[in-house]
Amino acid sequence: METKEILFELRTKKGMSQDQLAEKVCVTRQAVSRWETGETVPNVETLKLLSKLFDVSINTLLGSPRSLICQCCGMPLDDTTISRETDGAFNEEYCKWCYVDGKFVYASLEELTDFLVGHMATEAWPPEQVRTHLEALLPNLAHWQIQK
Repeated sequence: METKEILFELRTKKGMSQDQLAEKVCVTRQAVSRWETGETVPNVETLKLLSKLFDVSINTLLGSPRSLICQCCGMPLDDTTISRETDGAFNEEYCKWCYVDGKFVYASLEELTDFLVGHMATEAWPPEQVRTHLEALLPNLAHWQIQK
């Protein structure tokens, strides 16, 4: 879906008129109309307000153009797994298990790897293979690049 369709759907699901939405995000009704016809797209600050109002990520508002993965553990992200900042805003870089209340849960790459091996290993995917996979994947994620 495109942004125009997503905004229309979210607004109508909430039972809001274009005027009501415009008032909540400090724009004109005409601006909302232009978004819903696809003439324009909300600016970054307005996308943040819409994200909070509709409780969806900016990525979702934009039609999910990016495949998001947690930059700490590599897990695919969607609106149900994305972490939040202390003010409730989405943090589209990390999952809700790696980043909680504005803080990272895992102090080291080794701590995260040990945790994931314990939860991902199966009979079909033994711990040694899981560890090898994670040792190749995790150091390339942004969070662990910054830690170097």
